[in-house]
Amino acid sequence: MRDAMSVLIRPVVSEKTYGLMDNHTYVFIVDPRATKIDVRNAVEQAFNVKVTNVNTLNRKGKTTRNRRTGVVGSRPSTKRAIVTLREGDSINLFES
Repeated sequence: MRDAMSVLIRPVVSEKTYGLMDNHTYVFIVDPRATKIDVRNAVEQAFNVKVTNVNTLNRKGKTTRNRRTGVVGSRPSTKRAIVTLREGDSINLFES
């Protein structure tokens, strides 16, 4: 089993993810090599909650261009995990 902090990189903080928190759903940026089982175990270990569902998606990085020099680069590709918790469980990291 992999260490929880090596699987979970950071939470995604946006208006859409704040809306999902009402349904006990949280979104994390995770290691691109992590499986759904790795993500489930990492969240349960790190936050002491019970996970009912994990969905993952790979987001390809957008290409960028420097306006002055014309050099083309790209933003990094990321993997996100959408984690649904058991009814009654929550992660206090996000709540103010």
